[in-house]
Amino acid sequence: MVGEDETAEVGAKLAVIGAAGAAPAAAPAQEAPAAPAQPEPTPAPAPQPAAPAPQAPSAPAPQQQVTPAPEPAPAAPAPAPAPAQAPAAPAAAQPADDGAYVTPLVRKLAAENGVDLSTVKGTGVGGRIRKQDVIAAAEAAKAAAAAPAPAQAPAAPAASKKAPVLEASPLRGQTIKMPRIRKVIGDNMVKALHEQAQLSSVVEVDVTRLMKLRARAKDAFAAREGVKLSPMPFFVKAAAQALKAHAPVNAKINEAEGTITYFDTENIGIAVDSEKGLMTPVIKNAGDLNLAGIAKATAELAGKVRANKITPDELSGATFTISNTGSRGALFDTIIVPPGQVAILGIGATVKRPAVIETEEGTVIGVRDMTYLTLSYDHRLVDGADAARYLTAVKAILEAGEFEVELGL
Repeated sequence: MVGEDETAEVGAKLAVIGAAGAAPAAAPAQEAPAAPAQPEPTPAPAPQPAAPAPQAPSAPAPQQQVTPAPEPAPAAPAPAPAPAQAPAAPAAAQPADDGAYVTPLVRKLAAENGVDLSTVKGTGVGGRIRKQDVIAAAEAAKAAAAAPAPAQAPAAPAASKKAPVLEASPLRGQTIKMPRIRKVIGDNMVKALHEQAQLSSVVEVDVTRLMKLRARAKDAFAAREGVKLSPMPFFVKAAAQALKAHAPVNAKINEAEGTITYFDTENIGIAVDSEKGLMTPVIKNAGDLNLAGIAKATAELAGKVRANKITPDELSGATFTISNTGSRGALFDTIIVPPGQVAILGIGATVKRPAVIETEEGTVIGVRDMTYLTLSYDHRLVDGADAARYLTAVKAILEAGEFEVELGL
């Protein structure tokens, strides 16, 4: 009753659910023009057991919105789909052979790669089959086919990389209505840029020690706490700890009153990438949590975002935000400070590269795990020196890597 991204009144009727087994009535106008003599939507057994009857067994029933497989020539007395096709679902819900929901894009990709969807285990929400699952199944099939050929084994060097499998976006060439969430995100970003004097500062951090600690502790941590130990909790812990000593970075300008509020708590928003767009759930009182508490809160909130179960309360109240732009490979980003805050921290990708190291034996060059931290801030309240002091404090905490006690090492 209400279209996607439309605004409805509170209490308005949103949808009508029919009785079990009911299906939407077919619109005669949607039928293929090549068969005007058969307008009835319910298939009936063909009077002749003609060969065209089983044609295209996987094609949708005529009442679907997608174009059905071509009907036999009009000369045939009464060609119709096999009776088993009668209860086909509406076009908007295309099930896989095992009943799981599959988008038209995924179904098309599976057909192009010769993948049987009934053999694919979905990794999406509720077991939904995603395009990544189809690509992985196609790659696995190729690898299995190539395995028996021993001469091909040494052909590829161990360090070689394959180009990613890219496919044309289904949005290519389309003009669609802007989704509401994209409009909200856009309005907030424009509002923040118009009302704040924003700029960014960047530091480089050697996180080699931290990554080694994580590698040593992650298995025991997962068994003890029930969540994976990603690098993110370390950055959140360091950022929250430094906020306690650098009040100007954890504040808010009250323009109407001409005042500044310096927060006495660290409510840290975590930018989460989802299918609907960027959302920022908030870890409340992050400055009072240990690594395990931060890891659990991060996993829980990110899971709710991706399962569309996040609540408005869990998306509000941030005093500072962290964006892990490196999770998709970016070295660093000039992130935008959200409205109502004065700073946001961006975490770049962690990469191995040669770096100069000062040791007791002297200056040496070694392979280190390096990352960039970017602080975007509102220059009306935060000066460049304030930003540099804060970033330097976060850098010192991360490079020291003194998390053994919390990790049980």
